[in-house]
Amino acid sequence: MRELARRIAAATPDGRDRGVDTLRALAILGVVLGHWLVTALVTDSGAVHGASPLHTMPQLTPVSWVFQTLAVFFLVGGRVAATSHIAARARGERYGRWLGIRTARLFRPVAAVLVLWCVVVVALLASGAGLATVRTLATLAWSPLWFLLVFLALTAATPLVARLHPLWPLAVVLHVDLLRFGLGGPEWLGWLNVPAGWLVPYCLGAAWARGRLGGRSSGWALLLGGGAATVALVGWGGYPAAMVGVPGAGISNLNPPTLAAVTFGLAQCGAALLLLGPLRRVLQRPLVWAPVALLNLSAMTIFLWHQTAMMAVTALGLLAGRPLPGLHTAPDGAAWVLARLAWLPVFGVALLVCGAAFRAYEQGRAGRRGRARAVPERRAAPSAAGRRPGPVRGVRVGRSRARP
Repeated sequence: MRELARRIAAATPDGRDRGVDTLRALAILGVVLGHWLVTALVTDSGAVHGASPLHTMPQLTPVSWVFQTLAVFFLVGGRVAATSHIAARARGERYGRWLGIRTARLFRPVAAVLVLWCVVVVALLASGAGLATVRTLATLAWSPLWFLLVFLALTAATPLVARLHPLWPLAVVLHVDLLRFGLGGPEWLGWLNVPAGWLVPYCLGAAWARGRLGGRSSGWALLLGGGAATVALVGWGGYPAAMVGVPGAGISNLNPPTLAAVTFGLAQCGAALLLLGPLRRVLQRPLVWAPVALLNLSAMTIFLWHQTAMMAVTALGLLAGRPLPGLHTAPDGAAWVLARLAWLPVFGVALLVCGAAFRAYEQGRAGRRGRARAVPERRAAPSAAGRRPGPVRGVRVGRSRARP
């Protein structure tokens, strides 16, 4: 294990920002674990429907504060996209080519999910499965795609929004919520917050790429200001405390994003900036950096297939002939929470299987070639023993295709 970690570290370019990669990895893991913890598939009279432990156990609301990490992903995405576009312009690369390369990195893994689940839906309907069950399963499988559509739209708009101040989209969210909740405006207005709400951290990331964000003072200002605003909105503004959608709740903070979700995201972005320095220091250790590097190589695959992995385990569990606690039972108490925690490693194993089957779609031709031959050795300074690190077989750390 130590030798593999050392080789991965040796294959990593000196200029790669390991802290940014780690923030992206933590954001992905937060989404995955959050979905696995707050999404239950309950079997009832032969049908399957979704449920959330946050509905029956509101004391678990802080879980949504920890695992709703989309703002951090958009922060990193804005930084990486803006940096990439600046570099492309410096090379004389046209906008269409730059966007085409970044779009292709998303299209291949998305196409795999769409095709497989279209086949699954047809097969379920042909086998006589109820429409409600099929709708529940397909919605879970395809739910990550809305996020990628928004992300792709913001990526395409990077040249236009790279210098946009985050206060402008924040003002849009504020006025939309005032119209919806304060003046009784139509509900459809809330969907304007989907691009505007996620544009706030994306613009912060673009400002970070230009060197205008990143100091500890910025981090503290975002953390304290965003946190105080969120507390005020939840405590006195009538917004729900959960930062994810809860079935049966009158207002969802996430679908579409509300002002409370955006201010909470600002606090998360501030915390991410404050963590960056300590992360960069600890990531110099090969054993710490190696799992982060490997996760980033398959970040989109993990994101797109984590719900499928959970549903696959749930379906296989039906072979037991009875509802299994934490897997098929209603989330109605502490026993369910403990049982669900015990299922998380099983979900993880299923996700590894999905990753092994579909990661080639994310890495494209380069990923397939990587299995056939070793990655060329990166020139490195001699080690203390006077030897250079050898090649890392099958690992392409230098140009991870998991970048947002």
